[in-house]
Amino acid sequence: MEKKGLGRGLGALIPGAGREDRSIVELPVERISANPYQPRKAIDDGKFEELVRSVRLHGILQPIIVRSSGADGYELVAGERRLRAAEKAGLTRIPAVVKEFTNEQSLEVALIENLQREDIGPLEAAGAYRRLVDEFGLTQDEIAFRLGKSRPSIANTLRLLNLPEEIQRSLSSGEISEGHARALLGVSDGERQRKVWRSAVDGGLTVRQTERLCRESSGNVSRETLPDAEPPGVSQDPNIVATEAELRQLLGTKVSIRIGRDRGRIEIEFYSEDDLNRILGLLGAI
Repeated sequence: MEKKGLGRGLGALIPGAGREDRSIVELPVERISANPYQPRKAIDDGKFEELVRSVRLHGILQPIIVRSSGADGYELVAGERRLRAAEKAGLTRIPAVVKEFTNEQSLEVALIENLQREDIGPLEAAGAYRRLVDEFGLTQDEIAFRLGKSRPSIANTLRLLNLPEEIQRSLSSGEISEGHARALLGVSDGERQRKVWRSAVDGGLTVRQTERLCRESSGNVSRETLPDAEPPGVSQDPNIVATEAELRQLLGTKVSIRIGRDRGRIEIEFYSEDDLNRILGLLGAI
């Protein structure tokens, strides 16, 4: 399946992106400040340490993008991981491309970079979308066009910000998936949302089971129609449980391993075409 890219991409915002740029300069790392519009809040420690080791061996192979902040200073626009890795690796200078960006463009470029590299979680994306709406007056249709996504996708991601704080933390930590979170949005009352969420976490419910529990909470389905959290005898082997946990961590989604008498299967959940493409990309890299 061909993976779809973002509609505009960095090339539409940064002339010369994707080809050699002769405007690359070497800047002192200490003169570059963080991007206040960076949507990503966390960086995968394992992957970051790999990047640091690579930087120590090979240096920075792709320049970061900065804008002038006055007084011989610069503000990062894109390339946060590379800048942090350069600092940790002990580099004093880093290759950079200096561009003129407005605040809106700085947020947009940082958002696009993270989305293209799948380095951003759903709540971080939602927070960035909210800033584009509140601070820069963009409509959901305009955000969708700029990022190459559908308007319903933008709207559904923004709705995640309506979840109670503890459920948002659960999503951010990977305790529940985006599919679980979206299912919980179907429950209008905050207290009932929390009860369903707690049941889903404690019972290890799949997204589909959580959806049914949400409907039951709203009085739309009987309790008897809700399947057990896990069929008896499934994934009880500690080695299987550990493997499931590793795969969930690697793929960022619910993974179940079913063992039969003479065969088995691995079930990997996805919640949209973009999510499927993301998982296929990860599987292809294994």
